[in-house]
Amino acid sequence: MDEDTVIINSNTRNEKIKNFFINNKRLLILILSFLIVFLIGYFGLIELKEKKKIKISDQYNLIILEYSQGNKEITKNALIDLINKKDSTYSPLSLFFIIDNKLESDILKINELFDKTIDVTSLEKEIKNLIIYKKALYNADNSNENKLLEILKPIINSKSVWKSHALYLMAEYFYSKNEKQKAKEFFSQIILLENSNQELKIESQKRLNRDFGE
Repeated sequence: MDEDTVIINSNTRNEKIKNFFINNKRLLILILSFLIVFLIGYFGLIELKEKKKIKISDQYNLIILEYSQGNKEITKNALIDLINKKDSTYSPLSLFFIIDNKLESDILKINELFDKTIDVTSLEKEIKNLIIYKKALYNADNSNENKLLEILKPIINSKSVWKSHALYLMAEYFYSKNEKQKAKEFFSQIILLENSNQELKIESQKRLNRDFGE
């Protein structure tokens, strides 16, 4: 009797499943079609991004290989075009190449390029913090206290691995301005910071001992 009941229940369940597929055939086909289209689109987008990345990589490498003192303007404009593409790898590299090789002397234009690069949404957090730090470093000799602190604010108010570098930059800035008390405060923050760069922590302690008698 029990075996008959099991067989009946099994047959009933199978029949319900069969009826479900028959009654919802169009809906199931629609869902399956949507999934297929979605997967095709998703993997197609990945392939498209990879091709775009390879193309930008080839463009960057060609620009660098062809660079010479005689084609600075051409190289600068080509690298600016790459920066405008907002690629997470080659926008920063293009910016750094322009700065390192002094292809642009206008500070305002360089800061515009920094901002475009920082605004690349796909940048990893610490890469973005590094670019912010480099922007502050670039502006350190020509900025007042408020502007420099405003640039470094996202790093100083975070737990970034670049925080000790930002603090050290501000300490050196104030020391160069003979504002030694402010410099001392920033050197001290580096000492107390848990994830400080060890070399900067040691150097900060040396500076405190040598210049402030601590």
